[in-house]
Amino acid sequence: MYFKISSLPITFNLIRKIIIVRKMTTATKPSSNILNWASKDGEFRRNPSVFRNTISKDPDAIFTPEKDRYHLYISWACPWAHRTVIVRALKGLDNIIGLSVVDYFLGENGWKFSTPEETPGSIPDTVNNAQYLRELYFKANPDYDGRFTVPVLWDKKLQTIVNNESSEIIRIFNDAFDDFVPETKGITFYPKHLANEIDSVNDWVYDKINNGVYKCGFATTQDAYMNHIGPLFKALDDVEAILSKNQFLVGNTLTEADIRLWTTVIRFDPVYHTHFKTNLKSIKYDYPNILRWARQIYKTPKIADTVNMTHIKNHYYKSHKQINPHGIVPAYNGPDLNL
Repeated sequence: MYFKISSLPITFNLIRKIIIVRKMTTATKPSSNILNWASKDGEFRRNPSVFRNTISKDPDAIFTPEKDRYHLYISWACPWAHRTVIVRALKGLDNIIGLSVVDYFLGENGWKFSTPEETPGSIPDTVNNAQYLRELYFKANPDYDGRFTVPVLWDKKLQTIVNNESSEIIRIFNDAFDDFVPETKGITFYPKHLANEIDSVNDWVYDKINNGVYKCGFATTQDAYMNHIGPLFKALDDVEAILSKNQFLVGNTLTEADIRLWTTVIRFDPVYHTHFKTNLKSIKYDYPNILRWARQIYKTPKIADTVNMTHIKNHYYKSHKQINPHGIVPAYNGPDLNL
């Protein structure tokens, strides 16, 4: 016996799994203002993602690989979401996992969905017909009281969020759906023999660079800003040194370590350098090896199609009114990555 929900058969066993997923989801401390980023001491501290399930071939798993079962929600502007859509493209999952793209503007109600006519580049939510991303979080957990972030990997069968942590979603995309795309099966961005080295690079790149630009940009005291500006550029200097001797960050092959850093680097000069005041150096003029590496990755087939600089710039400069109250968007798009 089964119920029909969203045109997918839901058995009693699946309903039991839905209940299990709800219980597995823990809420975070609520924020009184979705646009209030810094703590009372002026420091920006990123809250951990809440939905942390995976997709497994284990027949007893709650979430198993299936074609057209899952849907990815992203923002072209967000560097964390950007990495997931890159791996989705490189692994040939476009016809396996659906895609919706929020409007670049982040307002008091969070990320919203717009039509391509309203905001070119947006892709409406055709799965849940939501107007705001927050509706998905409440659908997955009515008691949710954390932030409404992208990316979101949604399960259409169980009507819930599988995962909203980008670093874990790219690991899922790396191999969970290989049986559905034979032409990319075996292509991995997390090879086992390089796993420890990749994890090590990811740790300091995340803390000092990926999140470091935010710790500078969202700081509300001079001390908080100064705590992170030095470590940020020390880490960029370290990356420059690595790339002066190697084609990629780890093992001279494109790995998730490159993808995770790259989405920050291409936003650095057009956004972070000005908007987040990370202006001691620039990628274009001070980091020739990082620029060479960034251009090389940009020219990798399918990656350029994931870059929407209009969404990127408009999001940061128009949404962060506490930093840029008049919403003026600079003309500069960063170094030419096509060279």
